[in-house]
Amino acid sequence: MIRHLTTHPARSLGRVLGELGPTLLDLLYGDAEGAVEIGGVGIHDPYDEQHYPPHAIVLGNGVQGAGHIAELLYGLRAHAAAALVVRGPVPDPAGLERAVEESGVALLALTPGASWAQLAAMLRTLLSEGDVGEAGENTLGGVPSGDLFALANAVATLLDAPVTIEDRRSRILAFSGGQDTADAPRVASILARQVPDRYLRLHEEHGVFKELYRGKGLVRVPAPTLGKEVALPRVAVAVRAGDEFLGSVWAAVRTPLTAEREAAFVEAAQLVALHMLRFRAGTDAEYRLRADLVATALEGGAGAIAALGRLGLTDEPTLVMAMGLPTGDGADHAHVTAEHQRLATALAVHLSAVQPRSAVALLGEVAYALFPVPADAGRARERAVQVASDFLRRTGGRAGAVVGIGSVAAEPAVLARSRANADRALRVLAGRRGGERVAAISDVYVDALLLEMRDLALGNRDELSGPLARLVAYDAAHNARLVETLRAWLDAFGDVVAASAGMFVHPNTFRYRIRRVTEVGGIDLRDASARFAAMLQLRLMDSDRAARPERVGPGG
Repeated sequence: MIRHLTTHPARSLGRVLGELGPTLLDLLYGDAEGAVEIGGVGIHDPYDEQHYPPHAIVLGNGVQGAGHIAELLYGLRAHAAAALVVRGPVPDPAGLERAVEESGVALLALTPGASWAQLAAMLRTLLSEGDVGEAGENTLGGVPSGDLFALANAVATLLDAPVTIEDRRSRILAFSGGQDTADAPRVASILARQVPDRYLRLHEEHGVFKELYRGKGLVRVPAPTLGKEVALPRVAVAVRAGDEFLGSVWAAVRTPLTAEREAAFVEAAQLVALHMLRFRAGTDAEYRLRADLVATALEGGAGAIAALGRLGLTDEPTLVMAMGLPTGDGADHAHVTAEHQRLATALAVHLSAVQPRSAVALLGEVAYALFPVPADAGRARERAVQVASDFLRRTGGRAGAVVGIGSVAAEPAVLARSRANADRALRVLAGRRGGERVAAISDVYVDALLLEMRDLALGNRDELSGPLARLVAYDAAHNARLVETLRAWLDAFGDVVAASAGMFVHPNTFRYRIRRVTEVGGIDLRDASARFAAMLQLRLMDSDRAARPERVGPGG
């Protein structure tokens, strides 16, 4: 299934759950759609007098047991708290529904394994939208706040060695000048903005990352050699905010650092942490603002006009692309989330090169792109399919991403229809095995209708009936393959020779089975309406089987 993120006010509980759930938070009971604006984050302390911001999200660290949780919920009513977070799994959660309803405080569960410090930091960053000013408004350590490139140059000057600042996945966030004096692997890293995989594997084998994650001092990395490729020795230091690992700083050194420079490197890492937090807050706020504008535009209506105006997309027709990842039930959610983010960023870069006015946002597990197109619907569809296909070809097939393309929206008010059609095309692709990875709704319209008819039948709890139901029951009792015979006959337009060859049986045997189909099923194959009804039911059965094994995104 395809899960979408609905549009919520920036400081609402729905927004918090949309951004952090279900990776960190699950809503057990309460109203996530309420309009109350969250005033901040509070931490419950049973041994001190409590003072919470108005409509706070309260972190119940150490609160256990249904009775204790219920007591705290009623106590938070006096503070007008918006929600209480406790460690999951919660024992006997059903018994807490009444306490939530009477107190008006929503109850959330923190995913096992997630830290309270991580949750508090993310909540404060999430709720700080609009509070983060421009990066140049203040400085940290004499460097403009959040300017990682200026900071990298400052550290490089201290060490007299070229420096890179990297995130937790060894992506290059910033680098100093003088990289040409380093080595080929460093230059390759700068160009790709990512440390090459071959060196990442080498560092993992030698325990470099383990030492970085666990230690607080410098990590000295001897000159790695891969084949004929020789690199300079490295000195690295972890960048932390409390117990959270933010990334690392790497220096390529030709001679060992002096004790004075080593001490300066360790001290610089603390300053890098402050800048990375400021940089992350600014980036997150900007991304969330853009995501909100895209989400508002996708809703259509009057609000879409203003949102598209801020995105610069009001002057020409637009269509929606929807990109998702087919995943099984046992998929690693953290890995899938990282892949979603990686591909959404890559799609934004790709589309900006093709059409600078395009806009991309990851909403839930689906990346949506607003893509300006020509007014001619046929040309628009061909252009969008070509652009999406080029993107998937360049990113490779290992992620298994698929892209659904919606209809052309000539005006903002009908952009929601384009989004719905992109979702429909994406759903069709998600149920297929291999083959197509890009499809416009006009190309898979009938398949989308069949899936929706199946949903309607399931919603009404309709059961298989008529001739096909009798054939299915007979096959189950006698293993007669009558349903398969009917399908082969219909697919071959009544050509017995072709149909029998497809089933690897003699034509006479096939004719006998067709007679049994008419006798057992009570179906008149000379009647066009009866044939159409049988074909439709067979297709619905096929789409039901195809829709079960995979879904787009881990939720739904």
